[in-house]
Amino acid sequence: MREPVELRRQRILAVLRSRGSARVSDLAAELEVSVVTVRRDVEELARAGKLRRGHGVARSIVPVEGAGGATAAVPGPRPGEDGAPAVGLVVPERHSYLFETLHGARTVLEEAGMRIALHIAPAVSGGERPMVERALASGVRGLLIAPRWRGQGAEEADYGWLGSLDVPTVLMERRPRPGSALHALDSVCSDHWYGVHLAVEHLVALGHRRIVLAARDDSPTARAVRAAFAAIAAERAEIEDWAVTLSSPDAVPEPAERSRAEHAERSEHGERSRTEHARESGRGRPAGPDAQPDVLGLVRARGATAALLHGDTDALMLVQRFQEAGIRVPEDFSAVAYDDVIAALGSTPLTAVAPPKAEVGRAAAELLLHRLRRPAGERPAPVRRIELLPDLQVRGSTGPANS
Repeated sequence: MREPVELRRQRILAVLRSRGSARVSDLAAELEVSVVTVRRDVEELARAGKLRRGHGVARSIVPVEGAGGATAAVPGPRPGEDGAPAVGLVVPERHSYLFETLHGARTVLEEAGMRIALHIAPAVSGGERPMVERALASGVRGLLIAPRWRGQGAEEADYGWLGSLDVPTVLMERRPRPGSALHALDSVCSDHWYGVHLAVEHLVALGHRRIVLAARDDSPTARAVRAAFAAIAAERAEIEDWAVTLSSPDAVPEPAERSRAEHAERSEHGERSRTEHARESGRGRPAGPDAQPDVLGLVRARGATAALLHGDTDALMLVQRFQEAGIRVPEDFSAVAYDDVIAALGSTPLTAVAPPKAEVGRAAAELLLHRLRRPAGERPAPVRRIELLPDLQVRGSTGPANS
């Protein structure tokens, strides 16, 4: 029989009166209920002024009961509470995708009694380094970081300082290039190749044979999506034609980064393969910073019946353009978004690849805690590079291809 809510909350208060403070996860174990249930109880009790909340910790507001009814002062903050040692989180500003990852990490860290020091890096090249230095100066014990890395040059510029930090560090949604200075840094990210595979598989199963990718080109995720689509589409015998273009005019690296990436892309293969031809003919790079990628024109020119669109905001705007041009979604054209942050909110809810954003944050936090809990002097644990698989949320923007 379930314990009445009020009785359970009285038991929580009794524990706090006897100990002064307790972690939410410990209370859940003792009361044999979920952490979510105890967290809700603690929030209600704090709102009623019966206890004080910390980060994953509840504290008594009355003196601690001692032996024989004597009382003692409530102990000060334990590690991980109010001003105690913390974990630094560094993410780019205005990045809703990574903010979901941050919330996943927060859950794990607060349940472990760790305080979180959030630093939001400005949208400038090298913006993460000052934030990390500020976090280290404040005494954080470890770091979770997702650098913006708009281009390869920006990534390489961070190798030296990021690879030499003297606290445990885990990269979130970033996978350094093999052999780079950050190859041996712990990382947790989504398997974007698999996410693109799910989207292509879904569209091919619906009979689509001419598919366009309209994607950003200004982040590690964007570049992973573009590379995966080119490789998968080139190998699928069912796909008659495919092309890649920009989804937004501002979705490119800085000019120097762009020319460098294009040069590397051109020199990657000595012969004109099917993949290279499709990249060149379908890239659709805008002529200037104010140019609008002509995704609609490319779709018509190639006779495409479906598109994978990265990311969500660009996808919703492009679908609106299709519909304004008289192209019905999904009756005439199928669209799959990539990110699934707001894809479900469109007037036509978009089928979307959903990377496990919160789970990436949770796994990164667990990996960091594993490092922090390792006894001093013990041999370092092996570096871990963890990949989590996205899934596909099928909604109203995809349907069978017209014959």
